[in-house]
Amino acid sequence: MTSSNAQAPFIGLIDDDGHSARLFMRVLAANDGPSVRHYGDDKGGFSDLAQVLSDPRSHWPDVLVVNLKAHSHANLEFVRRHQACLHQKGVVPVVMVPPTDRAGRMIYLEAGAAAVFFRQAEAESYRHEVAGIANFWARSERLDAVGM
Repeated sequence: MTSSNAQAPFIGLIDDDGHSARLFMRVLAANDGPSVRHYGDDKGGFSDLAQVLSDPRSHWPDVLVVNLKAHSHANLEFVRRHQACLHQKGVVPVVMVPPTDRAGRMIYLEAGAAAVFFRQAEAESYRHEVAGIANFWARSERLDAVGM
C-alpha cells in the first residue's frame, strides 16, 4: 500500500534549450521512461529546484540531468557549484555532454557528476543514450521515493 500523498519518482532536467528539453521528455515518454520535470536553465532552473529542495514536504527528483549548452564549461560549472547541495538532498547529478574521451569524462566525475552521457545528433543513438539515462535512474532510485 502506498501513502495517499506519495508521488511517483521522476527525473529533473536543467536544460537551457527548450527544443532539447522537449525532445528529451518525448523520447523518455515514448519508451515508457520515468516522467521528467524541466526546471529551466542554469540560474532560473536551479533557483526553482532550490526552492523545492528547501521544503521538506516537497517531492524532488532522484536524478538531475544537466544539459547546458550556453558555453563549453556550463555543465562543469553547474555541477561544481551545486554538487554539495544536491548530494545533501540525495539528488544524483548526471551530465549530457558532447562525446569525449575518458579524460574528458573524468573531469565531470571528479567535479561531482555521478555519470556522463553523450549528446547524440543521430536519432537512434540519441534514443540509446536517453535509455541509458533511464536505466541509470532506475538503478539510482531512492527506496523511500514510492511511499510505504
